[in-house]
Amino acid sequence: MRLRNSNLSRDDCLSRYFPGYQPLAHSAPAGLSGGSCIIEHQGHRIVLRKHHDPSAPDFHFLRQYRALRALPATLAPQPLGYFPGWMAVEYLDGATVPILPNSHATAALLYDLHQQKNFGWRVSLWPLLERYWQFSSPLRRTPHWLRILKRLHQQGEPQPLRLAPLHMDVHAGNIIDTPAGLRLIDWEYAADGDVALELAAVWTQTPVQRSELIAAYAQAAHLDEARLAQQANRWQPWIQMLMITWYEYRWQQTGDQQFIALADEGWRQFSHKG
Repeated sequence: MRLRNSNLSRDDCLSRYFPGYQPLAHSAPAGLSGGSCIIEHQGHRIVLRKHHDPSAPDFHFLRQYRALRALPATLAPQPLGYFPGWMAVEYLDGATVPILPNSHATAALLYDLHQQKNFGWRVSLWPLLERYWQFSSPLRRTPHWLRILKRLHQQGEPQPLRLAPLHMDVHAGNIIDTPAGLRLIDWEYAADGDVALELAAVWTQTPVQRSELIAAYAQAAHLDEARLAQQANRWQPWIQMLMITWYEYRWQQTGDQQFIALADEGWRQFSHKG
Protein backbone atom coordinates (compact mmCIF):
# COMPACT_ATOMS: atom_id res chain seq x y z
CA MET A 1 0.00 0.00 0.00
CA ARG A 2 1.43 3.38 -0.99
CA LEU A 3 -0.20 6.79 -0.69
CA ARG A 4 0.97 10.19 -1.88
CA ASN A 5 -0.06 12.92 0.55
CA SER A 6 1.56 15.28 3.00
CA ASN A 7 3.09 13.57 6.00
CA LEU A 8 0.67 12.49 8.69
CA SER A 9 1.01 12.88 12.42
CA ARG A 10 1.28 9.64 14.35
CA ASP A 11 -2.22 10.01 15.77
CA ASP A 12 -3.68 10.67 12.32
CA CYS A 13 -1.87 7.64 10.93
CA LEU A 14 -3.19 5.46 13.75
CA SER A 15 -6.77 6.67 13.52
CA ARG A 16 -6.88 6.39 9.73
CA TYR A 17 -5.07 3.10 9.13
CA PHE A 18 -4.79 1.34 12.49
CA PRO A 19 -8.01 1.97 14.43
CA GLY A 20 -7.89 0.27 17.81
CA TYR A 21 -4.08 0.17 17.93
CA GLN A 22 -2.27 2.05 20.69
CA PRO A 23 1.43 2.86 21.11
CA LEU A 24 3.11 0.71 23.72
CA ALA A 25 4.14 2.77 26.72
CA HIS A 26 7.89 3.19 27.18
CA SER A 27 8.71 1.18 24.05
CA ALA A 28 12.08 2.24 22.71
CA PRO A 29 13.78 -0.81 21.20
CA ALA A 30 16.96 -0.54 19.19
CA GLY A 31 16.43 0.59 15.62
CA LEU A 32 13.52 2.87 16.55
CA SER A 33 13.95 6.61 16.94
CA GLY A 34 12.57 9.95 15.89
CA GLY A 35 8.93 9.15 16.64
CA SER A 36 8.96 5.51 15.52
CA CYS A 37 7.13 3.19 17.87
CA ILE A 38 5.49 -0.18 18.50
CA ILE A 39 1.70 -0.25 18.33
CA GLU A 40 -0.53 -3.01 19.70
CA HIS A 41 -4.13 -4.20 19.44
CA GLN A 42 -5.42 -7.29 21.25
CA GLY A 43 -1.93 -8.68 21.62
CA HIS A 44 -0.93 -8.09 17.98
CA ARG A 45 2.08 -5.81 17.58
CA ILE A 46 3.26 -3.76 14.61
CA VAL A 47 6.29 -1.50 14.26
CA LEU A 48 5.37 1.94 12.95
CA ARG A 49 8.47 3.56 11.51
CA LYS A 50 8.77 7.29 10.87
CA HIS A 51 11.02 8.92 8.31
CA HIS A 52 13.60 10.13 10.82
CA ASP A 53 15.34 12.67 8.56
CA PRO A 54 12.85 15.33 7.41
CA SER A 55 15.50 16.98 5.20
CA ALA A 56 16.06 13.81 3.15
CA PRO A 57 14.06 13.20 -0.03
CA ASP A 58 10.92 11.09 0.36
CA PHE A 59 12.23 8.51 -2.09
CA HIS A 60 14.93 7.52 0.44
CA PHE A 61 12.20 6.32 2.79
CA LEU A 62 10.28 4.65 -0.02
CA ARG A 63 13.41 2.77 -1.05
CA GLN A 64 13.62 1.28 2.43
CA TYR A 65 10.07 0.01 2.05
CA ARG A 66 10.85 -1.42 -1.39
CA ALA A 67 13.96 -3.13 -0.03
CA LEU A 68 11.89 -4.81 2.68
CA ARG A 69 9.35 -5.95 0.10
CA ALA A 70 12.15 -7.60 -1.87
CA LEU A 71 13.65 -9.47 1.10
CA PRO A 72 12.56 -12.82 2.54
CA ALA A 73 11.24 -13.18 6.09
CA THR A 74 14.41 -15.13 6.92
CA LEU A 75 16.38 -11.88 6.73
CA ALA A 76 14.16 -8.93 7.59
CA PRO A 77 10.79 -7.91 9.03
CA GLN A 78 8.08 -7.96 6.40
CA PRO A 79 6.54 -4.61 5.35
CA LEU A 80 2.82 -4.14 6.01
CA GLY A 81 2.11 -0.74 4.47
CA TYR A 82 3.57 2.57 3.31
CA PHE A 83 1.82 5.78 4.33
CA PRO A 84 2.64 9.51 4.13
CA GLY A 85 5.76 9.79 6.28
CA TRP A 86 5.35 6.33 7.82
CA MET A 87 5.70 2.65 7.12
CA ALA A 88 4.34 -0.30 9.06
CA VAL A 89 6.48 -3.41 9.38
CA GLU A 90 6.21 -6.76 11.09
CA TYR A 91 7.12 -6.85 14.77
CA LEU A 92 9.87 -9.39 15.37
CA ASP A 93 9.50 -11.43 18.52
CA GLY A 94 13.01 -11.44 19.93
CA ALA A 95 15.72 -9.25 21.39
CA THR A 96 18.68 -7.36 20.03
CA VAL A 97 21.94 -9.17 20.55
CA PRO A 98 24.20 -7.55 23.19
CA ILE A 99 27.30 -7.95 21.03
CA LEU A 100 27.92 -8.80 17.39
CA PRO A 101 27.38 -12.55 16.87
CA ASN A 102 30.46 -14.70 16.27
CA SER A 103 32.20 -14.30 12.94
CA HIS A 104 30.66 -17.37 11.31
CA ALA A 105 27.08 -16.45 12.33
CA THR A 106 27.51 -12.85 11.15
CA ALA A 107 29.18 -13.95 7.92
CA ALA A 108 26.37 -16.45 7.24
CA LEU A 109 23.74 -13.74 7.78
CA LEU A 110 25.51 -11.34 5.41
CA TYR A 111 26.18 -14.02 2.82
CA ASP A 112 22.49 -14.93 2.83
CA LEU A 113 21.62 -11.29 2.18
CA HIS A 114 24.21 -10.96 -0.55
CA GLN A 115 22.71 -13.96 -2.37
CA GLN A 116 19.38 -12.14 -2.83
CA LYS A 117 18.35 -10.34 -6.00
CA ASN A 118 19.77 -6.83 -6.36
CA PHE A 119 17.51 -3.99 -5.22
CA GLY A 120 17.99 -1.95 -8.37
CA TRP A 121 19.76 1.11 -6.96
CA ARG A 122 23.42 1.55 -6.07
CA VAL A 123 25.03 2.83 -2.92
CA SER A 124 27.17 5.88 -3.59
CA LEU A 125 29.18 7.30 -0.72
CA TRP A 126 30.43 10.47 -2.35
CA PRO A 127 27.01 12.22 -2.51
CA LEU A 128 26.51 11.39 1.18
CA LEU A 129 29.89 12.84 2.11
CA GLU A 130 29.04 15.99 0.14
CA ARG A 131 25.64 16.24 1.82
CA TYR A 132 27.06 15.86 5.31
CA TRP A 133 29.67 18.56 4.58
CA GLN A 134 27.06 20.97 3.23
CA PHE A 135 24.62 20.50 6.11
CA SER A 136 27.14 20.47 8.96
CA SER A 137 28.04 23.46 11.07
CA PRO A 138 30.19 25.95 9.09
CA LEU A 139 32.30 26.35 12.22
CA ARG A 140 33.21 22.67 12.06
CA ARG A 141 34.24 22.59 8.37
CA THR A 142 38.01 22.54 8.71
CA PRO A 143 40.68 22.59 5.98
CA HIS A 144 41.67 19.10 7.17
CA TRP A 145 38.15 17.81 6.49
CA LEU A 146 38.12 19.44 3.05
CA ARG A 147 41.53 17.97 2.15
CA ILE A 148 40.30 14.47 2.98
CA LEU A 149 37.18 14.95 0.88
CA LYS A 150 39.23 16.16 -2.08
CA ARG A 151 41.60 13.21 -1.76
CA LEU A 152 38.76 10.69 -1.68
CA HIS A 153 37.04 12.36 -4.63
CA GLN A 154 40.25 12.21 -6.67
CA GLN A 155 40.74 8.52 -5.80
CA GLY A 156 37.14 7.61 -6.57
CA GLU A 157 35.21 4.80 -4.94
CA PRO A 158 36.75 1.34 -5.43
CA GLN A 159 35.28 -0.81 -8.18
CA PRO A 160 33.11 -3.58 -6.69
CA LEU A 161 34.71 -6.94 -6.10
CA ARG A 162 31.24 -8.52 -6.09
CA LEU A 163 27.98 -6.57 -6.47
CA ALA A 164 25.12 -7.53 -4.14
CA PRO A 165 22.27 -6.06 -2.07
CA LEU A 166 23.73 -4.53 1.11
CA HIS A 167 22.32 -3.53 4.49
CA MET A 168 25.05 -0.94 5.21
CA ASP A 169 24.34 -0.51 8.93
CA VAL A 170 25.19 -3.84 10.51
CA HIS A 171 25.85 -3.66 14.25
CA ALA A 172 24.61 -5.50 17.33
CA GLY A 173 21.67 -3.12 17.83
CA ASN A 174 20.32 -3.90 14.36
CA ILE A 175 20.36 -7.69 14.77
CA ILE A 176 17.36 -9.40 16.37
CA ASP A 177 17.72 -12.90 17.81
CA THR A 178 14.32 -14.48 17.06
CA PRO A 179 13.15 -18.06 17.71
CA ALA A 180 13.61 -18.67 13.97
CA GLY A 181 17.14 -17.22 13.85
CA LEU A 182 18.94 -13.90 13.39
CA ARG A 183 17.19 -11.08 11.52
CA LEU A 184 18.39 -7.63 10.43
CA ILE A 185 16.35 -4.48 11.13
CA ASP A 186 16.71 -0.80 10.21
CA TRP A 187 17.22 -1.00 6.44
CA GLU A 188 17.49 2.76 5.97
CA TYR A 189 20.74 2.60 3.97
CA ALA A 190 20.02 -0.56 1.97
CA ALA A 191 21.33 -0.50 -1.61
CA ASP A 192 23.36 -2.53 -4.08
CA GLY A 193 27.10 -2.35 -3.64
CA ASP A 194 30.37 -4.14 -3.07
CA VAL A 195 30.29 -7.00 -0.55
CA ALA A 196 33.67 -5.74 0.70
CA LEU A 197 32.05 -2.39 1.47
CA GLU A 198 29.49 -4.16 3.66
CA LEU A 199 32.26 -5.93 5.57
CA ALA A 200 34.18 -2.68 5.99
CA ALA A 201 31.05 -1.02 7.36
CA VAL A 202 30.18 -3.68 9.97
CA TRP A 203 30.61 -2.23 13.46
CA THR A 204 33.26 -4.61 14.78
CA GLN A 205 34.97 -3.89 18.10
CA THR A 206 38.58 -4.75 17.20
CA PRO A 207 40.76 -5.27 14.11
CA VAL A 208 41.00 -8.94 15.08
CA GLN A 209 37.20 -9.27 15.06
CA ARG A 210 37.06 -7.65 11.60
CA SER A 211 39.76 -9.99 10.28
CA GLU A 212 37.87 -13.01 11.64
CA LEU A 213 34.67 -11.79 9.98
CA ILE A 214 36.41 -11.30 6.63
CA ALA A 215 37.96 -14.78 6.88
CA ALA A 216 34.61 -16.39 7.70
CA TYR A 217 32.86 -14.51 4.89
CA ALA A 218 35.57 -15.41 2.36
CA GLN A 219 35.09 -19.07 3.27
CA ALA A 220 31.29 -18.88 2.95
CA ALA A 221 31.38 -16.92 -0.32
CA HIS A 222 34.30 -18.83 -1.87
CA LEU A 223 36.36 -15.66 -2.22
CA ASP A 224 40.10 -15.25 -1.82
CA GLU A 225 40.57 -14.02 1.76
CA ALA A 226 43.61 -11.82 1.04
CA ARG A 227 41.89 -10.15 -1.91
CA LEU A 228 38.71 -9.59 0.10
CA ALA A 229 40.67 -8.09 3.02
CA GLN A 230 42.57 -5.80 0.64
CA GLN A 231 39.32 -4.60 -0.91
CA ALA A 232 37.74 -3.97 2.51
CA ASN A 233 40.82 -1.94 3.46
CA ARG A 234 40.32 0.22 0.35
CA TRP A 235 36.85 1.08 1.62
CA GLN A 236 37.95 1.86 5.19
CA PRO A 237 38.75 5.60 4.71
CA TRP A 238 35.37 6.06 3.03
CA ILE A 239 33.55 4.35 5.89
CA GLN A 240 35.48 6.26 8.55
CA MET A 241 34.66 9.58 6.92
CA LEU A 242 31.05 8.55 6.42
CA MET A 243 30.64 7.81 10.13
CA ILE A 244 32.46 10.91 11.36
CA THR A 245 30.66 13.32 9.07
CA TRP A 246 27.29 11.67 9.80
CA TYR A 247 27.91 12.54 13.47
CA GLU A 248 28.69 16.12 12.41
CA TYR A 249 25.50 16.23 10.36
CA ARG A 250 23.35 14.81 13.14
CA TRP A 251 24.83 17.21 15.68
CA GLN A 252 23.91 20.17 13.48
CA GLN A 253 20.39 18.73 13.11
CA THR A 254 19.74 17.85 16.75
CA GLY A 255 22.20 19.74 18.94
CA ASP A 256 22.70 16.46 20.84
CA GLN A 257 26.14 16.57 22.45
CA GLN A 258 26.68 12.83 22.07
CA PHE A 259 27.06 13.34 18.32
CA ILE A 260 29.73 15.99 18.59
CA ALA A 261 31.60 13.87 21.13
CA LEU A 262 31.53 10.91 18.73
CA ALA A 263 32.65 13.14 15.86
CA ASP A 264 35.59 14.49 17.89
CA GLU A 265 36.65 10.96 18.82
CA GLY A 266 36.34 9.89 15.20
CA TRP A 267 38.51 12.77 13.99
CA ARG A 268 41.10 11.89 16.63
CA GLN A 269 41.25 8.26 15.53
CA PHE A 270 41.30 9.18 11.85
CA SER A 271 44.20 11.58 12.36
CA HIS A 272 46.18 8.98 14.28
CA LYS A 273 45.64 6.38 11.56
CA GLY A 274 46.54 8.91 8.89
